Amino acid sequence: MRIHSSRVFLASIAVAWVSAAVAADKTDEQLIENAISAAPEAVGKNAAVVNWEMKTLRKGTNGFTCIPDDPGTPTDDPMCTDENGMAWMHAIMSKSAPPEGKVAFAYMLKGGDAASNADPYAPRPPVDGKWVHDGPHVMVMNAPTIMALYPHEPDQTQPYVMFPDTPYAHLMIPVK
Repeated sequence: MRIHSSRVFLASIAVAWVSAAVAADKTDEQLIENAISAAPEAVGKNAAVVNWEMKTLRKGTNGFTCIPDDPGTPTDDPMCTDENGMAWMHAIMSKSAPPEGKVAFAYMLKGGDAASNADPYAPRPPVDGKWVHDGPHVMVMNAPTIMALYPHEPDQTQPYVMFPDTPYAHLMIPVK
């Protein structure tokens, strides 16, 4: 099955290029500070930090890796994830299968926006222009058997599945 058209692929490259240019305006220290704000202080202070090109900005000691804001989205949306989550991130970024049997956990305590709840490769929202906004949340990734237990429509008030019916389905759990 083909997940994207060449037009979507080219748009993704353009977004990545723009994102890299915007991130270049920030110092490594600013990117690190933003990235670690995605998790509780006890996690962020000892986490590794990489940029969106996966260049290491800081080594970590606790098995978590934080990524700064994605400038391609309208909100400040850094993320911190465990080792299995990084493997899941590499899978989605390379459009390959997530590693089997490796349940992952991630923090996005500042929330975030996605172009689509259904399409992991949508570069922009549909014609209505509305981004899917999620408030502060944690995610459980790569646990396909639990996805049938939760709704598949975005809802900031309860857990729901993002990217349902794809290999990248993951549980979004709102937190306050």
